Amino acid sequence: MKNNLITTFGLATILAFSSISINAQKLYVNPEDQSWYPSSYGAHDEIGAANLLTPEVVKNAITLVKQGKTLPLAVAIDKNLPAFRHRSFNLYNIQPGEQGGQSIGPNKFTFNDELVNGWTGVGTQLNGIGHIGINNTYYNGNKAADFVTVEGVKKLGIEKVPPFVTRGVVLDMVAYYGKAVVPGGTEFTVSDIKAVLKKQGISLRKGDIVLFNTGWLELIGKDNKQFLEVEPGIGMEAAQWLADQGIVAFGGDTWASEVYPNPKSKEEFPINQFMLAKKGIYNLELIDSRPLVKEKVWEFLFVLGQPLYKGSTQVNINPVAIY
Repeated sequence: MKNNLITTFGLATILAFSSISINAQKLYVNPEDQSWYPSSYGAHDEIGAANLLTPEVVKNAITLVKQGKTLPLAVAIDKNLPAFRHRSFNLYNIQPGEQGGQSIGPNKFTFNDELVNGWTGVGTQLNGIGHIGINNTYYNGNKAADFVTVEGVKKLGIEKVPPFVTRGVVLDMVAYYGKAVVPGGTEFTVSDIKAVLKKQGISLRKGDIVLFNTGWLELIGKDNKQFLEVEPGIGMEAAQWLADQGIVAFGGDTWASEVYPNPKSKEEFPINQFMLAKKGIYNLELIDSRPLVKEKVWEFLFVLGQPLYKGSTQVNINPVAIY
């Protein structure tokens, strides 16, 4: 009887601890869940939140231009720029037919041509909604086996994405935390975002692009290891709130635009899964918002016409802020 009691108590204890362990490891993104598709924009939609870029949104955004000034929001790309894991970028200058100082024609025509061997996900980039999946299922329930090929995707390609002409908003988390570089692993909550919006005297609108200034670009060339290993950013609660505001894209000066590693889960990039795959909201990475912050320009006209690499799910970009 004693042994049975011990056995029973031991089993109950094990089950209790197992339950605690399971609850502690509750996933933000359940890879078996299929309730997130089809999209609210229709079962055949391929552009997600870009549907929100209506003529009315564009016209309202244009009214933000008061001084006629422009600022580029990209970082320059070369082979030394730190990039996510396997990615690299190499540019070569070629002068066909000009070896040994030769020229072409009696007018001695010469020219430079560049050959790039690199990943489209290096530097400032637009991550399309076909870039991130959940168990090989992508935005609107598209299965990888049905649309992904070695020569590019047959759906959700970056060439489908319309120009982004809308209101951009930059949130200065550097000032909020009082640190030149917000520490890696810092999770931005809904209350944090609301506090910064209030401090800057702005609110979010449907069709906005929301960018976070964290000071993270200051690490490039100084501590590339830290730059790539961790980063501050939004958590899942903030992502859900931002999605509810009807934003088109989120991002900033980090390489994944979410807190990493996630302080509440061992999942890999669950916020990107939620935003891109589930909500069709785009990710803008390595955006250099420092010039905007310096000028205290918190809202502006955001303009982007990305290269139309057919079949690509991401591409290098240089968006422009006009104010």
